Amino acid sequence: MNLRSELEHRLADALRTVTGDASLPAMVAPAGRAEFGDYQANGVMAAARQARTNPRQLAERVVAAVEPDERIAKLEVAGPGFINITLDPAWMGAALSARLMDERLGVAAADPARTVVVDYSHPNLAKEMHVGHLRSTIIGDAIVRVLEFLGHHVIRHNHMGDWGTQFGEILAYMDLLAERGETDVSMQLADLEVFYVAAKQLFDTDPDFAETARRNVVRLQGGDPHCLQVWRQFVAESVRHCQRVYNELNISLTPDDIMPESAYNDDLPRVVKDLQEKGLLEESRGALCVFLDEFRDKEGNPQGIIIQKTGGGYLYATTDLAAVRYRCGTLHADRILYIVDARQTLHLRQVFAISRLAGYAPPECSLEHHPFGTMQGADGRPFKTRTGGTVKLTDLLHEAEQRAFDLVTAKNPGLPEPQRRQIARVVGIGAVKYADLAQNRTSDYIFSFDRMLSLEGNT
Repeated sequence: MNLRSELEHRLADALRTVTGDASLPAMVAPAGRAEFGDYQANGVMAAARQARTNPRQLAERVVAAVEPDERIAKLEVAGPGFINITLDPAWMGAALSARLMDERLGVAAADPARTVVVDYSHPNLAKEMHVGHLRSTIIGDAIVRVLEFLGHHVIRHNHMGDWGTQFGEILAYMDLLAERGETDVSMQLADLEVFYVAAKQLFDTDPDFAETARRNVVRLQGGDPHCLQVWRQFVAESVRHCQRVYNELNISLTPDDIMPESAYNDDLPRVVKDLQEKGLLEESRGALCVFLDEFRDKEGNPQGIIIQKTGGGYLYATTDLAAVRYRCGTLHADRILYIVDARQTLHLRQVFAISRLAGYAPPECSLEHHPFGTMQGADGRPFKTRTGGTVKLTDLLHEAEQRAFDLVTAKNPGLPEPQRRQIARVVGIGAVKYADLAQNRTSDYIFSFDRMLSLEGNT
């Protein structure tokens, strides 16, 4: 039991002694302002109304009835009947010292420990990580560290996007570069964003290149050895890009935590077969869909959730269903947490609903979407570069370090440069992470280097 709960019981006992009613709560909560003490009991007001008595007089009787407690230095009646609770400084000092000596800080381990799969970060390997990946990565890593500290068995799943039509363009462009004699993959992919933009421009302007790209998608999905070899080279280099970002952010994800879209590719026909056998699939304009009553369009008709496209292709919903099947059936997860932005709320609700109907997620497995708001620029729109492009995550982190270095240099110019660089790295990266975690998770927020690196306020 935590301290607030213990104080609640102590004040509730006194309230019962005075009123004779054991059902009345003391309603103890942290004090809103320091001058009101540490906690405040607000239950006397409701009790007085019920007893039709003066609340302040009732509060004074409750204070007199509270059993002596070494933790409480002072109880004061305030206003019409609030009870302010001030803790004893000597007791607090001793309690905090004892917790600091305990490697678990006095926090009991979870009992029972549960198996928890946390799906977070999940960048698209066709491009470099950008600011849109920051919140999922930071929030997800904070959650897994807390769950592990509590003693749960946590399985990190980095559901990277490494499959789909855009990879046909990439493979075609890598082959084109190889034909020109540029065979060093790491050099080709030194800047993933530039590489992808070049491939996309060729796809949009060169019909022959576009046709090759489309054929590559079919060949890749069919297991063509050459396409798979080039695809693996690209994926390996892309993963190295991501890992450098994780290392800079001190994120605990490693290559061993990657469970990309392609990991479920062979299981997608099984998902379709399962849904057909359970009578959940209906054909609509050549596509196979699930229609659920709880998801309706503007006209009130059940909304179709496409599982297999016309022509046999699959969508994100199919892969996500296969992931639920694997996480519940193979990993035996008790909880599956999706750290995904709020725009995916409907998609995940649909995946969860179908997973239950298909029997992939048993009732005892908790499927949880933990959404978050978007990072915005000063104009209230998604954070962009001055030219309107997507901000690479590496550029944002390097900017934070440089600004922190300039700040440290201005404050302590006499420090050796290596020491200033180290301080700047810790302060700059720490400021980015803290600025994100300090926000209300579900709200959008304005990103500001000046505010996050300010020496004043909550930074």
